[in-house]
Amino acid sequence: MSPVRIGVTPPAGALSGPPAARVSALAAVADAGIDHLFVADHVSFQGGHGTDGLLQAGQLAAVGELPIVVGVYLLALRHPLAVARQIADLESSSPGQLVLGVGVGGEDRSEVTNCGVDATTRGRRTDEALALLRRLLAGERVTHDGEFFALDAAAIRPAPATPPPILVGGRSDAALRRTGRHGDGWLAAWVTPDRFARSVAAIDGGDRPLRHGLQLWAGFGPDRDSARERVARGMYGFYRLPFEPFERTTPYGTPEEVADFLRPYLELGVEIVNLHPCAGDAAEGIEAVAEVAALLR
Repeated sequence: MSPVRIGVTPPAGALSGPPAARVSALAAVADAGIDHLFVADHVSFQGGHGTDGLLQAGQLAAVGELPIVVGVYLLALRHPLAVARQIADLESSSPGQLVLGVGVGGEDRSEVTNCGVDATTRGRRTDEALALLRRLLAGERVTHDGEFFALDAAAIRPAPATPPPILVGGRSDAALRRTGRHGDGWLAAWVTPDRFARSVAAIDGGDRPLRHGLQLWAGFGPDRDSARERVARGMYGFYRLPFEPFERTTPYGTPEEVADFLRPYLELGVEIVNLHPCAGDAAEGIEAVAEVAALLR
């Protein structure tokens, strides 16, 4: 079993306020023994909510040294040349800090269509964008005339010395094929250990070594009932969906119970775990995730 790296969503103070306070907030996460931060990405979700994943990664990298996982970036809503420029600039200022998770989104179709993208094509659009992004970040000069994008001798200079790893999110067969073609690993969410094992076995990455991750909401509390209530309320507030369909793939309880939930995935090869904690407050959430990390090590 490979060593696991545990990440957490950054506390609110890490992304707003005076620089000194942001540095202090990130130092508290690092001092707790958490390995990395992870940030989400939505342009305009469920009535306008969201955060720009790469912009937040840049904000965090500017004031801290923890690695940052973007999970997952909605690449289909952007042009790959512009995204390649953003990533190259991030790598120039903070080399080696970024891991890019990419997914197709679509839980809120209006977010996709309001960006001028046909929601039914977002998978194909992501595939084409990923292939172009890989070439641009490798330093190629790219001429391309595809279904969604056209480039004429386009290049990004300077290209990153080492492009960031790309993890592909999603549970569909298309997402697993996408992982094999374009990803450095799979970023799973809301899957049982059995389904995780079957999905990993279905990914054909050729001779490339793949590194897989797991991204979850997690409820923490003094007992399972309070922990369940916290994570159910948090997920409903974001997705506007009932908790019950997600319950068996969402950990909640004490840190020991959450660690026990995660161990089967680690035994199947998960190396990166992103946790969005729902606890009494932000400090309690950070402390709980740190305890989970310590238990799993």
